[in-house]
Formats: sequence, structure tokens, C-alpha cells
Amino acid sequence: MSTFWSLWISIFSIITLAFVFVCLYLNMKNYTGVKEGESMGHEFDGIEELNNPLPGWWTKMFWVTAIWSVYYLLAYPGLGNYDGFLNWKSSNQGVTSLAESKAATEQGLADGLHVAYDREVQAADEQFGPIFEQFSSQEIAALAHNEEALEIGQRLFLQNCSQCHGSDARGGTGFPNLTDNDWLYGGTPDKIKETIMLGRNAQMPAQVAALGEQGVKQMAQYILSLSETGREFDASMAAAAKPKFAVCSACHGADGKGSVAHNLPFGAPNLTDDIWLYGGSVRAIEETLTHGRNGVMPAWKDILGEDKVHLISAYVYSLSQDK
Repeated sequence: MSTFWSLWISIFSIITLAFVFVCLYLNMKNYTGVKEGESMGHEFDGIEELNNPLPGWWTKMFWVTAIWSVYYLLAYPGLGNYDGFLNWKSSNQGVTSLAESKAATEQGLADGLHVAYDREVQAADEQFGPIFEQFSSQEIAALAHNEEALEIGQRLFLQNCSQCHGSDARGGTGFPNLTDNDWLYGGTPDKIKETIMLGRNAQMPAQVAALGEQGVKQMAQYILSLSETGREFDASMAAAAKPKFAVCSACHGADGKGSVAHNLPFGAPNLTDDIWLYGGSVRAIEETLTHGRNGVMPAWKDILGEDKVHLISAYVYSLSQDK
């Protein structure tokens, strides 16, 4: 906050508090010239105004809150850039990365600062850490049938993963459905945990420079021809693009079944089924070929830790079983 706004907020707050105290003080004095309890000489609709003071309980409560507000402004951040004598703050502001957040937390502990969020995280780790650790030694496949583990894993998923994959884990455009049995990097327990721990960075390069605009249209028709669900396509355009698919087969395989089917690490999707991460319409396929795709799954190892990831992996693995 700039010096100007810091001074503006501080001065305005102090003036407001001073006004409150003055109003309280003045309302405790009788300036009417009429004794308390006697008539003020006003009557309306049969109701006579008496010179009654403010209720004692109300006045005392107001004084207490006003005095507390002074203490609050001095003890906690509230007067512009002043941090308060308790060294308290809600969280580390201005951090832009996990590394900066950890550094700020360590610095706060060294300086004796009371950062509310850090203390809450620390308390939660002390309380729930042993529970997470208890499950970390068990196999993910076994935890997928453990109701208590799945309940914890679901809560962790909702807190950290549902923003992209949805609360029902069915995903959306650009975000994989975790409830089916289609996996870009493998759906075994170990692969799921590896994906969550280390993240994924998929890169589908743009092909318009290599194929040209007409070539993109032809390749889209050839991709439709690979579908095992019997989709309609232009046979002549597909035939023209077939020789050029050799460039794509390096990742998707010559049969278009994707990298998992051929045990490749690229995360290239299966082009023969009816599951499309970015849409399977002709227009969506052409857009993918023209501009490419760069999907990013963040790594959660340093954010959640391995014990929590282990439980999330068990929950995610359970979603696609018997499907």
C-alpha cells in the first residue's frame, strides 16, 4: 500500500473513532435544561417525550466496543501499513509461487510472526498427519476398497482436484474424465499416483505449418475414419491424408490407438474411440490440428505431500473400477 493511502486510511480511522468517543461523551451529559424523567414539552398523537438518558447497559456496551476497537487497531493490522504490536497477520501476502510461500513461512517462524494460516496448517498437520501416515503404508489397490480411506481421499479430491475435474470427477473440455477407463498415461495405481505426484505436461504441436489449411481438413477426415464407432467421413479427403499420418503415428501409433496402447510415455490419446478431451467434432479436431494443445496437470508432491497424494490416488483409482 502506498504511503498516501496508508496515511489516508489511518487518519480517517482515527477521526472516526474520535467522533464516536465524542458522541458517547456528549450523550452522557444533560444539555437540555430539563431534569431527567421530566417532560420535554413535546407531544404527538398522545405520546409525550420525556428527557430519559440512554440505557446504562447500552452505554456501557458501546464504551467497551469503542475501547476494544482502539486496542484492535493497535494490536492487529488495520491502520494503513502498520502491522500491529502482536505481529499477527492472516496469511503471507504477495507470494507468487510455492517456493516463495515456503520461504515466507520459514521467515515468519524465525521472526516470531503469528501468521494465522500457517498456524492453522501446522495444527491440521499435527492432528491429521498421523492418520494420513497410517494409510500411506498400504497398497493403493487395497485402499480403493477401504471406506474410511476413500472418504478421506474424496474430501482431499474435492478440496484440491474438483476445480478442474469437477466434483463428480467427470471432467470437462480440456480436463480428463476420471471415472471411465480411458487413461492418457496409464490407469494403474502406480501410474495414477505418479501423475498426481509429478504432474503432466502434454504438448500436441500445431500441424498447420506442416500440413497447410487444406491438409488440416484432410487429416481431420482421416482421423474420423479411424473411429471404431462408425463416424461419417469424406473418403477422398481421408485417403489424401493417410500417407501424412506417419508424422502423427510417432505419438498416436500407426493404428491411432494412442501412446498407452503402445506403451509410450507421450500421453497421446486414442483416436479410434469416442472419447475426446477437447471435443470430437470436425471443427474441434481441425482446431486441435491447427493450433495444437498444451494441457498441464500440476505436480502435487510439494503441495500436498506423498501421504495425501496416496489417498487421493486410491480414491481416483476406485472411480474407474468395474467400468
